[in-house]
Amino acid sequence: MLDMKFIRENVEFVKQAMLSRNKNVDLEQLLKWDIERKAVISELESLRLKRNKESEQIGNLKRDGKEASQDILAEINELRNVIQQQEKQLLMIENQMDDFLLNLPNIPDDSVPIGKDEKYNKVIKLIGNPKEFSFKPRHHWEIGEKLGILDFEIASKISGTRFSVFKNEGCALERAIVSFFLDTHKERGYQEIMTPYLVNSASMRGTGQLPKFGEDAFKCEGDDLYLIPTAEVPVTNIYRDDILDESKLPQNFVSYSSCFRRESGTYGKDTKGLIRNHQFDKVELVKFVEAKNSNMHLESLVCDAGHVLELLGLPYRVVLLSTGDMGFSSAKTYDLEVWLSGDSIYREISSCSNFKDFQARRMNIKVKYKDKKKEFLHTLNGSGVAVGRTFAAILEYYQQEDGSVMVPEVLRKYTNFDVIKPKKYSDLKNKFTEIEKIVTKGKLVYLTKN
Repeated sequence: MLDMKFIRENVEFVKQAMLSRNKNVDLEQLLKWDIERKAVISELESLRLKRNKESEQIGNLKRDGKEASQDILAEINELRNVIQQQEKQLLMIENQMDDFLLNLPNIPDDSVPIGKDEKYNKVIKLIGNPKEFSFKPRHHWEIGEKLGILDFEIASKISGTRFSVFKNEGCALERAIVSFFLDTHKERGYQEIMTPYLVNSASMRGTGQLPKFGEDAFKCEGDDLYLIPTAEVPVTNIYRDDILDESKLPQNFVSYSSCFRRESGTYGKDTKGLIRNHQFDKVELVKFVEAKNSNMHLESLVCDAGHVLELLGLPYRVVLLSTGDMGFSSAKTYDLEVWLSGDSIYREISSCSNFKDFQARRMNIKVKYKDKKKEFLHTLNGSGVAVGRTFAAILEYYQQEDGSVMVPEVLRKYTNFDVIKPKKYSDLKNKFTEIEKIVTKGKLVYLTKN
């Protein structure tokens, strides 16, 4: 949420900032409400002062054993009625102002390129070189289904489109990616935290999902609860309405969660595979920092997110988003885009953002300094990184001509295998026979002992 005082003192600047974000706003209406609000508050203060004086006068009369006149009592009652009406008027004005402010996006940082869409984004750097295959590389959904580790048909039967079922080594690989991400980020100073997958509307409002993006959320009917679109929501809300001492900052958290999104504006896009599902896994990084160095922490956040991709050996690039392509709450965003060999294209796998005091103002999170001064702190977050998209990138980048997939070396201690091979019926039959022999032998031993 933007500061009303800042808007009042920088009207033209805020108008231009909103236009750079493709939003034409009527600030005049907001300023009109602001003037009305001040007038009502002033009137209320005068009325309350008058009521208090007359109430004090009645109290003095009672102490002297006298009764207040009917005129004074009638005037007191009339004052109460007028005050109640003015309070209702003030509440209505403040609600209108809050609704207006809650729908204003954040002001872009000065370093953000101005542009109406993704065409104005800037590629900052490229890390790693996409490999050249001696064969035509396949898409991850083709690879996964042939290996028997992904099943979209079953997922569709269970839940509908844009869901996935992991099977066999696919389950182990998914868990391995999550564990690797968590362990790596904890080594770099992040505290691990696990939070609920259901949050209330105050939490969604605090991070900027409500009211703007209510249609993209899964809401529980009959309850004030939403399935989280990202762990950013519950983790950032852990300090809602709190004041943190400056000695406690920065605070860095890493959190694994499943995420749930309607993807209401993306029908027809990425309908196959793991790129844009209604449910997916993600490891999230969240930072609480002082205002003076939040952009420095953003650069650090990008490095931390990119570090796991480098350890996995996956080529990626860092892109600075333009004003027209940034998220609603962000003041500055870098996207990390991983190379997908199936389409020979870079696709977003992490979005690292500095929200400055935008979220903290909505959630009332402040920092207290040694001189007792208090101000809103800055919040940042970024994917560290999206698990499903990493799974897809690994299948496509490490695929072999025979249909197998090599497991990146850093994941092998978690998977306990280094390659995923196509299944053969004879292999499964031999495995079953081996297990049957072990079970039978166990039964014989048990019978002998008894």
